[in-house]
Amino acid sequence: MPNENTTLVVLAAGMGSRFGGLKQVVPLGKHGEIIADFSVYDAKLAGFNKVVYIIKEEMQEQFTETIVSRVKGSGVHVELAFQDANDLPGGLKAPATREKPWGTSHALWAARNVVNEPFMVINADDFYGRAVYQSIRDFLTDSSSGEMDYCMGGYLLENTVSSYGSVSRGVCGVKDGFLTDIEEVLAIEKRNDGIGYSTETGFKYLPGSTVVSMNTFGFKPSIFAELEAGLAHFLSENLQSPRAEYYLPLTIQELLAANKATMRVLPALDTWYGFTYQEDKEIVQKAVWGLIEQGKYPDKLF
Repeated sequence: MPNENTTLVVLAAGMGSRFGGLKQVVPLGKHGEIIADFSVYDAKLAGFNKVVYIIKEEMQEQFTETIVSRVKGSGVHVELAFQDANDLPGGLKAPATREKPWGTSHALWAARNVVNEPFMVINADDFYGRAVYQSIRDFLTDSSSGEMDYCMGGYLLENTVSSYGSVSRGVCGVKDGFLTDIEEVLAIEKRNDGIGYSTETGFKYLPGSTVVSMNTFGFKPSIFAELEAGLAHFLSENLQSPRAEYYLPLTIQELLAANKATMRVLPALDTWYGFTYQEDKEIVQKAVWGLIEQGKYPDKLF
């Protein structure tokens, strides 16, 4: 029998530098709900029975008072994990010049002691739509999938860019429903004549139909050993770099290249809303309130 216990892991430790503050706790719902509250609501409907928030330890008091206390009333088991720049494998120590943690792979590794079941990982500041939670949970509870069989929600690039500035996306190659490669591309922007990013040789355009990762992955606990090994290797080359980050797409690309894992791409067709810049807030809030008015969400989530 498959393991029916599944966890939602929410990456909420981002500094929110482009947004101008802790965007993870900006209220959007009619009763102060944040984007991640809607994610937990959707995940619970899909059958997830536990949520783990990965945050910075200095956020703990505010996060517990404003977020955890509310979500606990929903009946979902809640735990916290802390991303710390000094929490590194093999006894490594971050240099004194390091001002921030080491990226999304490092953030997910922070949950290694509180997640022992299949899980879905998401960003705290993205609104993904309901269907992706059900499709990923169905994959995670499928007894025919192995410990190194993972999945992801595949979004269309044209539906995931901001009108107010650049974004980072995992640009994907897909064949026969499986991920073949993934590259973290920084500073993707929307221009009047298309979407793309600057390179040393000029501006490279990307088709709007390009499949991208929005950090919606379905993993088994086996990923934690891979994260640790990959992080140790990354740090052996980048420990003294003040801004180097180890992203989840890089970990996944390494596993695919070594034929150590498979990743099924599950089409994510619901509307996605991003929350990167201050100007995005009005758009996201209008969309969320519209869904409430349509009866897709209750006026008060929990």
